[in-house]
Amino acid sequence: MAKKKQNDSSKPVNEKPRVHKDLEGFDIKINSFGEITTSFDMDRINAFLNKNVDDKKLRDRDDITGRKLPKAKKKSEDEEE
Repeated sequence: MAKKKQNDSSKPVNEKPRVHKDLEGFDIKINSFGEITTSFDMDRINAFLNKNVDDKKLRDRDDITGRKLPKAKKKSEDEEE
């Protein structure tokens, strides 16, 4: 028979997770109808994701502003010849 996992009482129940400094105050919940509700509007969340997450499908696009581009890999001496 599997052991039951005991509830760790050392952690506070209402402890908030650590988040990125740009997302301080972000809260997400799912209501009784299954709808996702957040404390930030979707445009702000998408702007954060565009800036901080590298999406391999969007790497070659130049029309997305404010996002960090991945650093180009240096060619080794063997590949140059």
